Amino acid sequence: MGEYTVAAAVACAAVVGLELGVLRTGLLRTWRYWATLAISLAFMVPVDGWLTRADATVVHYDGDAITGLRAPWHIPVEDYGFAYALITLTLLLWVRARREPADA
Repeated sequence: MGEYTVAAAVACAAVVGLELGVLRTGLLRTWRYWATLAISLAFMVPVDGWLTRADATVVHYDGDAITGLRAPWHIPVEDYGFAYALITLTLLLWVRARREPADA
């Protein structure tokens, strides 16, 4: 397994672990979170698909660093892991910041 694959898996696990062990916002149990994630990924897929398309690739990946699984439009599956981790971490920190007193 390549380093990009491992990093994507670790990023997802770290964000979920942060929520379950430290932040405890409850965000992952809300329909609004999952709707936001779906909307974000709906915009990511066409852009990432264009950047990684097989006929004129803009972004190149080392074949040894990824699993080689791509879907749809030649997008490496690892990109979805990083997207999940980045979107989720941003939302978790945002929710947490809203709950903290402004003068703390």
